[in-house]
Amino acid sequence: MAECPIEAISAVTLATHDMARSVGFYETIGFRMQYGGPNASFTSFIAGAGYLNLILQPKDRSWCWWGRAIFAVSDVDGLYEHVLSRGLSPLAPPRDAEWGERFFHLLDPDGHELSFMRPLEPRTSAPTA
Repeated sequence: MAECPIEAISAVTLATHDMARSVGFYETIGFRMQYGGPNASFTSFIAGAGYLNLILQPKDRSWCWWGRAIFAVSDVDGLYEHVLSRGLSPLAPPRDAEWGERFFHLLDPDGHELSFMRPLEPRTSAPTA
């Protein structure tokens, strides 16, 4: 195959033990619900051109760190201040990364790591005299 057939990620689905708690958390951040809700076994939120899904799992099903879902946002610092004002606790303040983005991380109620990022503007060299 000469060309990669993958065009985009359509959705990321995260497991939850408490749908109502998770729905409230994601709505607090600013995700808009497309389907489901606090009493559903499956909920879908709009995430740009894709979706963030939640699927209810039994209490005896457990998981550990699995990776990170990364979401591009228009204003990293504004979102950081928004989640702080809603009583959420990001893992650290936003920072500029050496790979060219500004980001911060936040854990959801089930321990899933979320990252919110924006590419940094390319730096231009100042003219020399």
